Amino acid sequence: MTPARLSLRIRVFLFFAALALGSLVAIAGGLWFGYLRLDDANPLDALVIGGTVAGFVTLGLIAWVWFLFDEHVAKPIERLSGLLRARGAAEVEGELDAGIARHLGDLAPAAAAVARSLAQTRNALTEAVQRETTRLAQEKERLETLLSDVPVGVLLCTPDHQLAFYNGQAVALLGGAHGPGLDRRLFDYLHRPPIAHAYDRLRATDDPDAASDLLCATVADGRVLAARMRLLAEGEDHHLGARPGYVLTLRDVSADMAEHAQREQFMDELFDRIRRPAAALQSLIGVLAADDGPEPGPERDRVREAARSEAGALSASIHGFFERHEAQRLGWWPLSMIRASDLGEAVAARVGAEGGEIEPVTAALMVRCEGFEIVALIAALVRRLAGRTKFRLEITEDGPGAMIALGWEGPPVSIPELETWLDAPLDIGLEDVTGRRVLAIHAAEIWPETRAGGRARLCLPLREARLVTSRPAPVPRAVVYDFDLLSRERVEEFAQTPLAELTYVVFDTETTGLLPSEGDEIVQIAAVRIVNGRRLDAEVFDTLVDPGRPIPPSSTEVHGISNAMVDGAPGIAEVGRRFHRFAEGAVLVAHNAPFDMEFLHRKEPAIGARFDHPILDTVLLSAVVFGQSERHTLDALTHRLGITIPEEARHTAIGDTVATADAFLKLLPALQARGLTTFGALVAELRKHGRLIKDMNE
Repeated sequence: MTPARLSLRIRVFLFFAALALGSLVAIAGGLWFGYLRLDDANPLDALVIGGTVAGFVTLGLIAWVWFLFDEHVAKPIERLSGLLRARGAAEVEGELDAGIARHLGDLAPAAAAVARSLAQTRNALTEAVQRETTRLAQEKERLETLLSDVPVGVLLCTPDHQLAFYNGQAVALLGGAHGPGLDRRLFDYLHRPPIAHAYDRLRATDDPDAASDLLCATVADGRVLAARMRLLAEGEDHHLGARPGYVLTLRDVSADMAEHAQREQFMDELFDRIRRPAAALQSLIGVLAADDGPEPGPERDRVREAARSEAGALSASIHGFFERHEAQRLGWWPLSMIRASDLGEAVAARVGAEGGEIEPVTAALMVRCEGFEIVALIAALVRRLAGRTKFRLEITEDGPGAMIALGWEGPPVSIPELETWLDAPLDIGLEDVTGRRVLAIHAAEIWPETRAGGRARLCLPLREARLVTSRPAPVPRAVVYDFDLLSRERVEEFAQTPLAELTYVVFDTETTGLLPSEGDEIVQIAAVRIVNGRRLDAEVFDTLVDPGRPIPPSSTEVHGISNAMVDGAPGIAEVGRRFHRFAEGAVLVAHNAPFDMEFLHRKEPAIGARFDHPILDTVLLSAVVFGQSERHTLDALTHRLGITIPEEARHTAIGDTVATADAFLKLLPALQARGLTTFGALVAELRKHGRLIKDMNE
């Protein structure tokens, strides 16, 4: 075997073997020389000479080995390092000469291969960058074109609320004498309070993915716009200082309102056309019965009674259908949760733009309403209340909802006068939108009241509200996991079913506390259905629950549900039965499922049904996909998956449910990519992550 084919380790061994052998030979030679001189007059001189010869020979061998190492190891390594560094940092091209380190075994060919790979990668990267640069330039041009005409106003603002970007639709929405301009203050176009409050709230959350929906009003004409604010992610605006900038999207909701108004007009016309003939029919039958001869025949009596019965049933059915329609209006209309303070500020801005003045006094509430039309209705009522002074708008908690009270100093309003005002169109660009229609959309009424001290007011109740809470730190929930919750009997039925073919019900609960064993109860349940890999927006379960015990203030601070809100709500027995029907035949999905399921299992005797559904826990699914070393809280999981939970929806049952459902839908493809395509395979994998639950308790 030639030296060039020996491995580096063999070569190093041979170097040191030669050194050792040479040293032994030198020592042996010195000893032999001394032995031969023992007969001389001075034996010590012979030993000294022998040792000196052996030492010089050993030094010569060491020098020779050092020279070989320097020539064939140290210098080639140094040269090789320089060449590699040049190719890596200075972008030197050309093939690496493997001959400079021919005595270093496979190191030189390996370094040459790395250099070739680096050159190829750099060339490929350069070509890719050029392609991407061209593509991004084209995309930038398209994006600029799209943003200029997108039907949503988009503003990019600095921490000091200066405009850094705006699109064409924002120009149309903001208006003003000269339109928006770069480096102009946003508050030259929009009233400050709602925007400043939303910005402060988002900064206080310390959540880069948080977003806030709000109402704002234009300075020029007091027009109310629906807006959403999102802070720029860390690093996107580092040159602006510690405070982040933000993106503000603006939307004019007039077109949406027109579409829904047409549907409501059709339904009202339908009821009007049916109810009147039905009532007339019932009246005619009564008249015919009264005008009959004194001695009608039995057959005529039966016909008359049958007609009367059918007419009564028709009338009752129509009236019942109408009542159901009225009760369900609130669910048909796209109502959103809005801060009462934003609503009050929007009314003040609208009234102020019309030359009036009103003082908003609002509780810390989120109210469910169509803010655009509520503002228009209140502004229209203020215009009608000519001659009154010291207007005051109060929004206060009222049971599970809120009470909007428009007060003033001066004479009260009579009911006939109020009815006339409600029939008149509102000045919001839609001729058929009246105050009465706004009330119908919210399934609400309005009535006048006389107050002490020469004051009067109009009262408008809203059905749903909750307390505003600052976003708290994640609540530490005790996790006690029992894999029997997976219900082995039911799992067998689902074991071979592909995950994509199953129906899922994702749910969440809000409770009076964290200890069901010590009497804590459910105060809210929300759920959504997932069918064929899609969350169904129309199939939503969301209701408050009367816990039968006071809600501690500490819990209210978390989920915003007060004792007044659950007063009159159904109990867990009724809600549990409804939820069981909603989830029938589906796999239950929750984040930290054992916590929620323990509350439901304890109430099974009262509900009269068993929750023996197969169960998946997104905590464990997250552990399968991302590993047990990651954090698996809902906030951490949604952030990792790029899902935003709006500030006002966090720690509400429906908000957390939607976030969990969206996270689950993003986890499913990752699970299937790992070969976990059936429910049985997934459950088997989940059982391997039981230690995660133990670690979360330590």
